Order: sequence, then structure tokens, then C-alpha cells
Amino acid sequence: MPSISKRLFLILVLTTSLVWLSAVLWIFLSTRAEVERVLDARLMEAGRMVSSLISRQERDAVPDRSTTVEIPLREHSAYERQLSCQIWSLQGALISRSDAAPAEKLSEQEDGISETVVDGERWRVYAITNTDIGIRVLVGDNLSMRDHLVNDVIRGLLLPALFIVPVLAVLIWFSVRRGLEPLRKIAGDLEARHATDLSPIEDVDTAKEIVPVLQSLNGLFARVAGLRERERNFTAFAAHELRTPLAGLKTQAQVALASEDPAIRDQALRQIVVGVDRTGRLVRQLLDMSAVEALDHESEKRGVVRPSFVLRSLAAELADRARQVSVEVAPEMDAVELHIEPELFTLAARNLMENAVNHSPPGGVVRCRVAGQFEAGQVIIEDDGPGIPEEELPRVTERFFRGRNKAPVGSGLGLAIVELALGRSGWRLQLQNRDAGGLRAVIAQAA
Repeated sequence: MPSISKRLFLILVLTTSLVWLSAVLWIFLSTRAEVERVLDARLMEAGRMVSSLISRQERDAVPDRSTTVEIPLREHSAYERQLSCQIWSLQGALISRSDAAPAEKLSEQEDGISETVVDGERWRVYAITNTDIGIRVLVGDNLSMRDHLVNDVIRGLLLPALFIVPVLAVLIWFSVRRGLEPLRKIAGDLEARHATDLSPIEDVDTAKEIVPVLQSLNGLFARVAGLRERERNFTAFAAHELRTPLAGLKTQAQVALASEDPAIRDQALRQIVVGVDRTGRLVRQLLDMSAVEALDHESEKRGVVRPSFVLRSLAAELADRARQVSVEVAPEMDAVELHIEPELFTLAARNLMENAVNHSPPGGVVRCRVAGQFEAGQVIIEDDGPGIPEEELPRVTERFFRGRNKAPVGSGLGLAIVELALGRSGWRLQLQNRDAGGLRAVIAQAA
């Protein structure tokens, strides 16, 4: 792809040349029309003048029509044969002609203007008949002279263009180079930057056409800087969250190995199992978070999901970890289908279901139901847990945020994954505390 300077140069040169050629064409046509109008008027004036002079000439008798008399209408230089005159009797005899006029009759037309070809040359002829003395006057212009006159005008325009267009092209090239200098300066500044330098580009004394580009670049730098900061925080939090259960696993293993009391050993082994579950869930959530963030934009994939089938499958998977918590899926959900990317919905529903089970007390119930109409419904998951304090609701979707009512096996990533997955698929998460206690999580379509 050519550079902007070359494209601008070619566009300006071609546009200038086109305007010049259009002007030449317009001048050519207008000049030709004006020349024809003026010269036609001259023809008619000359014809009327000759007819009037002959009428006023005092003669005793009309000359012998068989005799040819020369009319002294001699032209000069290049226009020697431009204007010619013939006088014919109405009986068809040549009475007189100018010395430059051909011997052949210029036109057969009785009156008015016409074009004829005489001796291979094109003539424009004006004929006027004088019935009083019985003659017809023919005054003609050689059209090659007219063409020569118009061509001289066009040549006077084109010849300077051969010298002006190259000079104009050089001026355009330097003007384009000068006009694009701010872009080259910005490119040089960006090239000289270190990869870690995401500070905004200053737009002092910058051309207003380039300001939107700078604003977009600065906005991009700000987003990249924010993303890098979130990645650093994510890495730090993930390292901390992984370090804690691993240290606990090591401690409990050492207790089990050092203790000879079966009860203490069994308790340590149970704690190891809990720690492994927590660590495994954390690793899975980290992988899920990474997979969802790999999507650059809202997922264009759409599918049809039966939420009842997904929720029942998840309930079966969580049965071993649900302790004394039961999961109920409302029968009316069987008739509901949602247009959402299946994998993202499953990921969001899994984390919501795990949170509901982990926060529900023994004997509690996790209820899954739907609100709304077919294809536009809202999936609702409710638990009997302690809920979320109202002041913490705006923050619970932050990564690694764990409120006062945190579960022992939680890591603070579940709701962040849910919000990210639903956002990628064009849906959203709503959280509400139930009046009867517990939390209500709603999966709804984005507005």
C-alpha cells in the first residue's frame, strides 16, 4: 500500500491536471462557438455590404453576364484565402469574384448560411439574393482558417502547461511533505519510546486533524496500562491464594506424619482433602478466567441452551460436595430456551451454583427457576446462605474480593468469572439479597 504522502501527491496532481484539462476543453468549446458566431456575423455583414454597394452603383445596364470581372478583395499573410466573394447572376453565370475565391460556385443555397466542400476544402458560405438587379452574392470563409484560429488559442494554453505542471507537481510534493511533518514527528516519538512507556502523548501545538489520532492513542495507552495493572494484581493475588493452601497442605501433612494419635491424623487428612479441593477449584477458576479473557470482544457465537439441562447436570456434579444441601430445578424450566453461547452460560452457571452450595447451611436448599417468557427469560439461582452485606454488593464481582460472609473454600473469583462470561455473551448478572435470607443471582439479557 503506498504511503499517505504519495497518495496525496498523486491525488492532487491528477486533480489539478483534470481541472486544467477541463478548463482547456471548456475554453476550446466556448472559443469555437464564439468564433463561429462572430465570423458568421462578419460573413452576413460582408454579404449585405457587397449587395448594397452593387445596388447603389450607377450603371446604364447590367454587364454582359458571360463576362467575369475580378473583385479586388485581397487578404494578407496567413488569412489570404480566409474570406472570398462571388457574384452570380440568377441565371447561373459568374459575374465577378475576388482573386482568392475559387472558380467553382461556393454554395447552391439561395439565401442564408450553409457549409460546402469546394476543391477538397470546407467552406462556410453566406448567400444573399438581390432580385432588383438579378444577382446572388456568395461570401465564404475557409473553415481551415477558423480551426487554425481556435487551435492557436488552445496551443497558447497547453504550451505553458508543459512547463507549469512539473513546477506545480514539485510544489505539491513539498507541500504534502511539509503538511505530513507532524505525523512523522509523532511516529519518531513513538519509535523512540521504550516498550514500557505508556504515558500520554502531548498534543501541544498539534494540528487539529491529528488531535483525534492522539486522543485515540492516549486512550489505548490508558487501557493497556490499566490492563497491565490488572494483570499484575491478578498475578500477585493468584500467587498469594495459591501459596496459602499449599502451605496449609504442607502443614497438615507434617501433622499427620508426626502424630501418633489416630484422631489427630484423621483430622489432618480431612484438612488436606479440603485444601486440595480449594486449590483445585482455584486453579480451575484461574484457567476459566484466562480462557474468558482471551475473547477480545463480545462473542459472536450464538446457540440455544436449555438451562434446566445444564443446571441439573451441574447439580449432579456437585452432589458429593453439597453435603446436606439440596438443589432444586423448577420443572417449568424445561420449556425455556436461551439464546446464549453454551460454554459461557455453563461456566457462569457452574460458579453461581458452587457459590450457592458453599454458602448454604446444612439442610439448606438451592432453588433454580426462571422468570419471563420463552427465549427472553431470566435464570434465577437462590440460596439460603447469609447473603451479602449491602455495602459489599458493588464490590463482590472484583477479583479476589472476599467479604465478611466468605466461604472456607472460596477464593474471590467466582462472581468475577460469572460477570465476565455473561458480559462476553451479551448477558449480565444481577445480585439481590432475599427478604427471607440468602442471595438471589439473576442471569438476564443486557439492556
